[in-house]
Amino acid sequence: MLEAGVHFGHERSKKNPKMDEYIFMLRNRMAIIDLEKTQTHLQKAVEFLYQLAQDESKDVLFVGTKRQTREITKRYAQAAGMPYVTQRWVGGMLTNFSTLLKSIEKLEELKKVAADKSALAKMIKKERLVHLKEIERLEKVLEGTRGLKKLPAAIIVIGSHDEKLAVREARRMGIPVVGITDTNADPHLVDYPIPANDDAIRAIDLIVSTLARAIPAARGRKLEDSLPASPPAKKVTEGTVEAKN
Repeated sequence: MLEAGVHFGHERSKKNPKMDEYIFMLRNRMAIIDLEKTQTHLQKAVEFLYQLAQDESKDVLFVGTKRQTREITKRYAQAAGMPYVTQRWVGGMLTNFSTLLKSIEKLEELKKVAADKSALAKMIKKERLVHLKEIERLEKVLEGTRGLKKLPAAIIVIGSHDEKLAVREARRMGIPVVGITDTNADPHLVDYPIPANDDAIRAIDLIVSTLARAIPAARGRKLEDSLPASPPAKKVTEGTVEAKN
């Protein structure tokens, strides 16, 4: 965790007072996270996900829409066989779930028409362009959620401060939230907060892979069996702090 930079928080001026119990010290105006508490809370989250995932009818939705979290979120969610959101969170995705299902149905219908050459041939050029652009738009928005048939049993947010909308909707629907909480976040909004750096790529990768691994493990398989090859991540050392927002 130390090598991955998990302990680097935000500057003191951006610190949320509710995170004080997870902060080991302040150094050079930067909050340093207590890694013992990170490990303890990470283990609690893993145990929760393992128990939940034993029921194969339940899905866990991964949410990571920040630039540095998108590829990691998609990579581990897919390997775990779970849905994910890496683009903009669409309001009502959980609280108005029927609308999401209708959008998925609409996409499938549009794709059927696009696959029918005779149907496309009957359209004028402008209609074809509009049709194909709508497919492109919906595929981007719904990329990781097209397999969802019902509300997820839990969500994992990679950065609870940045994924406020997802957290708010999950709380409203009574859906448990597992989340990385950096020092600018409110950990009380998350059921299973994991105090950690949510900006450094190696830190994010370490936490998300550990969480994701619990899901296939509960179902008798290994996450690594479904992971695509990836280049080694850049090392984060004591003297190298990735930009904090």
